[in-house]
Amino acid sequence: MSSTALEMGKILVVDDHPLVRRGIIDILSMNGKQEVFEGSNLAAAKAILKEKRIDIVIIDLNLGNENGFELVEMVKSSYPDIKNVVLTSSSNIFDYKKAMELDVDAYIIKDAFIEDIVYALQVVSRGGKYYSPQIIQQSMNGFMPKELMELTDREKEILAHLSKGMTNAQISNALFIAESTTKKHISNILSKLKLNNRVEAVLYTKKLFES
Repeated sequence: MSSTALEMGKILVVDDHPLVRRGIIDILSMNGKQEVFEGSNLAAAKAILKEKRIDIVIIDLNLGNENGFELVEMVKSSYPDIKNVVLTSSSNIFDYKKAMELDVDAYIIKDAFIEDIVYALQVVSRGGKYYSPQIIQQSMNGFMPKELMELTDREKEILAHLSKGMTNAQISNALFIAESTTKKHISNILSKLKLNNRVEAVLYTKKLFES
């Protein structure tokens, strides 16, 4: 077992492609001892959720003729303690915004490095949130001035959390960084985006993600 072994309890992987499900399960097995269940569609996933006490659901958005967001909404409503991780090939800005609205615990692009997927699942298992930097950047492109491109991946990630009105302490807890580090990043963001204070930053990011 690696030094970054996962400890996440029972996991449900929902993807309509058997090879993708097997790949995810292999990643999980290589990085910890998890009890993993799998389903190819909404009916199978719902049946497993009724029978097992699942801790994390890893969901693809494109389930053949079905939409993974329907499962996210059902889990949110019926199983509020379960973590929702979207693992998808979709970098569609509208999918990302929908995921943000539903407050998913992670949005991971499938072509991410294995190490990034493992890290994201570690963050979620400890109560944090993770959004792939590439989808954050894409969501900002076209809506933001050029100075946005000066932000680091971490600063963009913090902007995503700011858009939800999170406090410095909440952001620090979500990203597992010191609050002083969060404050420093926000200070850099304000400087780069020519904003005067945190309130302006929140309004700025809300406008960005709601555009």
